Amino acid sequence: MIFGQTIHWASAGLSLVFGYLLGSIPFGLFFAWIAGAGDVRNIGSGSIGATNVLRTGKYWAAAATLIFDAAKGAAAVLIAAAFYGKVGAVFAALGAFLGHLFPVWLGFKGGKGIATALGVSLALAWPAALAMLATWAACVAIWRISSLAALIAAVVAPLYMYYFAGPLNALLMVILAVLAFIAHRANIARLLNGTEPRIGAKTTP
Repeated sequence: MIFGQTIHWASAGLSLVFGYLLGSIPFGLFFAWIAGAGDVRNIGSGSIGATNVLRTGKYWAAAATLIFDAAKGAAAVLIAAAFYGKVGAVFAALGAFLGHLFPVWLGFKGGKGIATALGVSLALAWPAALAMLATWAACVAIWRISSLAALIAAVVAPLYMYYFAGPLNALLMVILAVLAFIAHRANIARLLNGTEPRIGAKTTP
């Protein structure tokens, strides 16, 4: 039992695996290729996420990646919740995030997980997700650096989720925030030395 929630480990495990498989679908790779940008892993940060797809200059592909990466996270949570309730939803959310970061199909090298985290947050507690999105947008408006905005939003996400959805979902956000910082370690290094690219700037391999 965690925070008053009974854990049925079989259903939790199924939810985790289901979320992982759904989260590991590499939409950024697909949309960048369809848009004629080639393999997005050879561009910019090498991530398959929407921000790196944007660096190809294919704006519709970046928008589609953002939407579908968020949608797969939300779908994992909603489907698991329908079968296994709140606890299943939380484990599916974790699985979807891990799947996006470490997709088995791409040698466990995926994206940074921010859009997927937004999707699972929308499905778990949409007011908290909107607060996270507002924090991200405010930081982008000030600094125009997506990674910095994402990291700041990740730090405050557990507070928003605790207020709107309770301690179990807040604990999930803490775990996702730690994973997000690990996934952004190269970005953090570039932020510290002032070389992190700003939104809209094209980069080459």
